Parts: sequence; structure tokens; C-alpha cells
Amino acid sequence: MGRRTRSGPLVVHSLWTTSDDPARAGFVVGRRVGKAVVRNRVRRRLREQVRVRLDTLAPGTMLVVRALPDAATASSAELGRALDTALTRVARPAGARRPDGRGR
Repeated sequence: MGRRTRSGPLVVHSLWTTSDDPARAGFVVGRRVGKAVVRNRVRRRLREQVRVRLDTLAPGTMLVVRALPDAATASSAELGRALDTALTRVARPAGARRPDGRGR
């Protein structure tokens, strides 16, 4: 079962498997984000932000973190906050309601 959510300049896709392998992540930073130097900077920042959070994910979790064009101007801290929000959303059970009671 997988989920997808957008948080600021990121879209996070998650999939849970039955394996006991450690959680892992992949990154998609398309040309719309910027030239190669900008894309690589965004990818490095995302890789570090995910690395420090990977141990908190359940074994068998697979993530794909996709950067949107706004990620080019976002700081590492902003990317980290967006990632935290997205991981909270994708970790929530499928039928759970939001804190304001409006559904997913």
C-alpha cells in the first residue's frame, strides 16, 4: 500500500513492503527545478534531510522524494520542515482524519 502527499516544494511518495530491509529513499529533481548546479544542490540538501530521518521510518519503507521548482530557492531548513510534514502525512493510517476533522 502506498501514499502520496505534497508539502511545500516537495512531493513524497511512499510504499510499504513486508520485507525487513531498512527504509530507503530515492530522489527526483527534474529540469524544471533549474540547471544542473541547482538540481544537484537541491538533491544534496534533500539527501541529507532524508538521511537523518530514515531511521525513524518502519523497516521496508520505500520513499521517493520529488522536488518541485520552488525547491530551488528553499533553504535546507525549509526542505526539512516540508519533509517532516510530508512524512507525518504519509505515516498516518489511510482512514485517519486530520486534526481539524476534515478527512484526509
